[in-house]
Amino acid sequence: MNQALPNCSIASSQLRRLSRQLIRQLGLLDAACGNLPLSPIQAHSLIELGESQHSIKQLADNLNIDKSNASRAVSQLVDKGFAKSQPNPRDNRSLVVQLSPKGKKLLNKLDQQQNQLFSEIMAQLTQEQILSLEIALGHYNKAIKQSKSQNGFIVREIEVRDNPHIAQVIRQVSDEYGLTADKGYGVADKSLDSLSEEYQADNARYWVIELDNKILGGAGIAPLAGENGVCELQKMYFLPEVRGKGFAKRLALQGLRFASEQGFDSCYLETTANLIEAIRLYESLEFKHLDSPLGNTGHDACEIAMLRSLSND
Repeated sequence: MNQALPNCSIASSQLRRLSRQLIRQLGLLDAACGNLPLSPIQAHSLIELGESQHSIKQLADNLNIDKSNASRAVSQLVDKGFAKSQPNPRDNRSLVVQLSPKGKKLLNKLDQQQNQLFSEIMAQLTQEQILSLEIALGHYNKAIKQSKSQNGFIVREIEVRDNPHIAQVIRQVSDEYGLTADKGYGVADKSLDSLSEEYQADNARYWVIELDNKILGGAGIAPLAGENGVCELQKMYFLPEVRGKGFAKRLALQGLRFASEQGFDSCYLETTANLIEAIRLYESLEFKHLDSPLGNTGHDACEIAMLRSLSND
């Protein structure tokens, strides 16, 4: 069985452990930030206020904390003379907060302290390791944001009751992009109104996205007809309500992991130049463009064929 993609539960456990260690090593559980009279949340507030004045709500949003915690941190900074507040000229029901001269001096000390700390940390790493770390942390940070934007949504395997709803999603999105049923696109498939029955085999799956009992999108994996050892990423469509939240990447990766577990050697897909965002996603997931199509999909209007290896790197 190929294992090109890591087991999610193992990777999740390791990442949780490393994240805990990182928080502890950086002193984010300490009462004070280094040798300065600031808690970690006060230090982060100070940094944000150093860039511009903020309302409490803006500060809470930037720090990803609730409004009461942001208000408490600001009150503490004001009490210590590091910040000052005044009525918001755009909304007299709220306040805007900015640093005082004393706060700006403290921020300068905080910057010096943190620069020294991270200079000592970076001294333990090669330039290549630093670059790799920056890229990895960028991906990690983006994944966290996307995960939070997906709160409340349910990703699950398709059921019979979903058939008419996911069919309508596919028709609506296809119409939006001009993929008409009179041509060789997936929307013309005879199985469109019975997708749950099409993915009953052990080596096939289709997942839907649900919110408040409404189906908003889906994607599937099934063997590619006419090609041994090759699966196909199929019928990945999303309504506007779920776009931009990372679901396309999430379902594609879920499909690739499933395909790898089933022992497929590679994953194939067909698409069209109209779907610019989708093509960019596939390229980012290491799908390679092919000169000619594979298998027998029946989608002769899809002029772009792509393939991704599922073998060990």
